[in-house]
Amino acid sequence: MVRIFYKEKKQIRKENDVRMLSQIPNVIWVDLQSPSPEEEEWIESKCQVSFQTPQEIVEIESSARFFEQGDMMVANSNFSKIDQHGYHSYPVSFLIKNTTLFTYRQGDSKTFADTVKKMRVYVEPFETGIDIFLLLLETRIEADADLLENMSREITNISKSLSNEKKPKQEILLKINTLQENSMMLRESIIDKQRVLSSIQRSRLFPESYRERLRIVLKDISSLTEYTTFNFERLEYLQDTFTGLINLEQNQIIKIFTVVTIVFLPPTLIAGIFGMNYQVMPTILHPYGFYLALILMMLSSTAVLWFFKRKHWI
Repeated sequence: MVRIFYKEKKQIRKENDVRMLSQIPNVIWVDLQSPSPEEEEWIESKCQVSFQTPQEIVEIESSARFFEQGDMMVANSNFSKIDQHGYHSYPVSFLIKNTTLFTYRQGDSKTFADTVKKMRVYVEPFETGIDIFLLLLETRIEADADLLENMSREITNISKSLSNEKKPKQEILLKINTLQENSMMLRESIIDKQRVLSSIQRSRLFPESYRERLRIVLKDISSLTEYTTFNFERLEYLQDTFTGLINLEQNQIIKIFTVVTIVFLPPTLIAGIFGMNYQVMPTILHPYGFYLALILMMLSSTAVLWFFKRKHWI
């Protein structure tokens, strides 16, 4: 699907028929969402642009994330989203030629839908495709901030549940591990944008009048990076706390086994002594010898328990 946005007087119009592209004046944004090969070829021939393949878009080398070709700037970045299956990232390619923005992506995205809504509400500021490009980035940063806030709430809930749980559960550790993975994924996405925008800021093709706004965007991205670091530190703290609680529980179990073993050592010693098979054995013929041995066993165990209690070991 291809959406063509153009400015007519003070209104932003949209055209979905790609064949009308050559007849539309003042085109500021061409959005290619999972385009067909025919649509992609049509736009490339009419606008004299060349889109990268999906494999080239996801390359992580600096030369693949941002480069210039004549009068074109090409920037590739990863956007994040959350659904019922968790956090995911998807690549988006931006191409700016003269004053027209071209975006190439696979699948739908709430960021682009929100950007279109803002364009319809605030018409005046959008004169060129660079305005749309910066608006997309600002909208994406707001979405990333919402994801971080959502993640922070999940971390707070885990912290509260960990405080209320007398016995730590395995599910909590799995949640912490999942949030750590999501936090790293989101941090990678934010740092990727920071790297790409830093390259754009140094570009000779990027208009000087937009550089101050771009610096503000980079500043917002830096604050998000710090926030992801804070979230990751909180998760590490919770993981250490969980591990400490597990160790305490295991130590308590080992302590119980140790006390039980030591308590039964003196009775075992007494039983071993009185169970020796010698012909001459004191009290072996005593009518109360058996009961005397039982009393000694009970007294020895009681003495050990009293000693442990006095030392506050149990």
